[in-house]
Amino acid sequence: MKRILAVMSLLALAACGADGEPIQPSMNANVGLGSNGVSGSTGVDFVSGRATMGVGVGL
Repeated sequence: MKRILAVMSLLALAACGADGEPIQPSMNANVGLGSNGVSGSTGVDFVSGRATMGVGVGL
């Protein structure tokens, strides 16, 4: 039980950014109107130093 509690504590500490600066996501949303109708997209970018990871959905 103590080991599980210790591992959970370390995971919580790492998840809150205590080992470095927390990564703040940025969100973007676009709505377009064209000859085919209305289109939309949304996405989230995570930037950490030189690395960028993005997740998005187009509707």
